[in-house]
Amino acid sequence: MDQQTTVSRVNTGMRVVDSAGIDVGTVDLVQRGDPNAVTVQAPVADPGSSLDELIESAAVEEPDVPADLAARLLRTGYLKVSTDLVPTGAVYVLADQIATISENQVLLNTPATALPPED
Repeated sequence: MDQQTTVSRVNTGMRVVDSAGIDVGTVDLVQRGDPNAVTVQAPVADPGSSLDELIESAAVEEPDVPADLAARLLRTGYLKVSTDLVPTGAVYVLADQIATISENQVLLNTPATALPPED
C-alpha cells in the first residue's frame, strides 16, 4: 500500500500503538503528503496589521518541528498524535512509520521513542 493510501485510511481519534505494543496516544491531525512540498516558510507579521492578523500570524503552523523535518513530513504525509510520552504533549508519525491500520487503531513499525516531538 502506498503512503498516500495509508494516510488517507487514518481518522482523527484513532489509537496509535508503537512497534513494541506501547500505547502512544490518539490521532489529532491527519495530513496527506504533497510530493512537491520543498520548504516551509513561517508567515511574516506586519507590525501595522490588525489584531486578528497578528493573532493569526502568531498561531503555530503545522507541523511544529525543525524546517528540514517539516519539509519531509509535508512531502510524505504525517499524523500528529496527542500523547503523554513527551513534555510537549504531541508527536509526529511519518507515513512510512505506519505498519498497519485496523478499524480503530494505527500500528507503527517503529518505537515511540523514535517519533519526533512537537516543538
